[in-house]
Amino acid sequence: MAVLSAGLLAAGALVATAPAAGAADADLARNGGFEAGLDGWSYTGGSGTTVGTPVHGGTSALKATPAGSDNARCSQTVTVKPDSAYTLGAWVQGSYVYLGASGTGTTDVSTWTQSAGAYRQLTTSFRTGPTTTSVTVYTHGWYGTPAYYADDLTLIGPGGGPVAVPAAPTGLRAGTATASAVPLSWTASAGATGYRVYRGGTKVLDTTGTSATVTGLAASSAYSFQVSAVNSAGESAKSAAVSVTTATGGGGGGNGGLPAHALVGYLHSSFANGSGYTRMADVPDSWDVINLAFGEPTSVTSGDIRFSLCPVAECPNVESEAEFKAAIKAKQAAGKKVLISIGGQNGQVQLASTAARDAFVSSVSRIIDTYGLDGLDIDFEGHSLSLATGDTDFRRPTTPVIVNLISAVKSLKAKYGAGFVLTMAPETFFVQLGYQYYGSGPWGGQDPRAGAYLPVIHALRDDLTLLHVQDYNSGSIMGLDNQYHSMGGADFHIAMTDMLLTGFPVAGDQTKVFPALRPEQVAIGLPASTQAGNGHTSPAEVTKALDCLTKGTSCGTYRTHGTWSGLRGLMAWSINWDRFNNGEFAKNFDAYFGS
Repeated sequence: MAVLSAGLLAAGALVATAPAAGAADADLARNGGFEAGLDGWSYTGGSGTTVGTPVHGGTSALKATPAGSDNARCSQTVTVKPDSAYTLGAWVQGSYVYLGASGTGTTDVSTWTQSAGAYRQLTTSFRTGPTTTSVTVYTHGWYGTPAYYADDLTLIGPGGGPVAVPAAPTGLRAGTATASAVPLSWTASAGATGYRVYRGGTKVLDTTGTSATVTGLAASSAYSFQVSAVNSAGESAKSAAVSVTTATGGGGGGNGGLPAHALVGYLHSSFANGSGYTRMADVPDSWDVINLAFGEPTSVTSGDIRFSLCPVAECPNVESEAEFKAAIKAKQAAGKKVLISIGGQNGQVQLASTAARDAFVSSVSRIIDTYGLDGLDIDFEGHSLSLATGDTDFRRPTTPVIVNLISAVKSLKAKYGAGFVLTMAPETFFVQLGYQYYGSGPWGGQDPRAGAYLPVIHALRDDLTLLHVQDYNSGSIMGLDNQYHSMGGADFHIAMTDMLLTGFPVAGDQTKVFPALRPEQVAIGLPASTQAGNGHTSPAEVTKALDCLTKGTSCGTYRTHGTWSGLRGLMAWSINWDRFNNGEFAKNFDAYFGS
């Protein structure tokens, strides 16, 4: 499982030469010398305080200590004028100390020092966009490094005037509706920091971008939508309404014949571990989708996928091929779906060539046909998916391993038709981390795997039956509240799932918003027991997460952007580990959804 290496930014400081301040310019940062403690500042990750020594000026300075996968970020949102020049500066001391500004409306900027044994000034500059009325300035350290110090932070430029309520958005339009969802987009309103989407006069979601997908709709039904703009001064009037009728039947990927709430599990079919081997015929009836783990390539780049049952020497109780196939048919007759899962922790798959793509299609088809399976689960981990330098738009990927995987899966979908079940099990590193980092970044140097599943999910969203991100073996991930969330409790699953059902700007770019998935396309991935993986969540906390996401109750401090009764369900690693743990995971699912 990858850790949060995605934050490894470009080596080498990007210190800019600051332009001279104009006569009307002022220092807009509040409490930039930290003389009033952390007043005016938001602090996330690690531990932060103010100290009397060492200081650069005055009597106080910020002392911030990163912890684990947190970088000790201290930030402040400042009102600015559109289309204006600003200079950001601060005095810092320590290793890997960063200074930057985001939300500029043009190009966000940052600069850093690798090592400052004494206070050193960092300076950078930027110009705000034509509608930008606020920016966020910040400083942070690096993961696992010692404490850093910051003092006398300044933002020099023209002060922003009083914030006015934005005008109502214009140009509201609807994209192609499915049976249960309608994509909407509109023209940005000057000065808006967010938007509210209304269905029939009732607010259904909030977003910071100029597009959103309203989900959970009924098929063949007429709906009316409006949008308003919001900022710190208030909410605009609603836009002109747009009317849409949803499609007939199950659009977009369909439900693959799954029940309204499904339990997905991985079955260790090709290997043994401490959980023991479970025969297909012995899989409990609670499991609606059974993913055979794993199909693996003959080599990393061959695309030639092979699958075979666990050897007798490793799994003494393994069934015969004939018994295995018969048990699959029996499960399918009982309404279950059985898929081949490709990849896993050890099965690195890189479709770097069209030959590998074609080998993937033919070899996966052979496995599906041999065992009479219902579809495919993509569980590419490690270094299977990585974005080439310069591939910065998830909507139009150019990296061969990404493009070829999308093409291969579309070929399989076309071959097997509408009933083909397609699921994916990416790690948070490859999906939700994309809110902060995408690929190698605008300057290079970031981990190119960051967010690398996003173009695959997006390109295949109309074919995707179910996405169950692995909410385990994960570092802390920033949610839509711009706070870091850590695995093991309800909060993590609520925040991570809310991102998928709300959508989010990729790498903070409001022009590149990953659209929301439909709730019936989403399940929460968890370890079935404490032995199954880091981040085990107790049944009580799982129930809290489900209550929050489907009912709007038990949410704790995180505020979701909607309530989704149609959330598909849960995924577990694994069926074997749940049996080892006396079926606790499946029993909790059955009790919650009344199975």
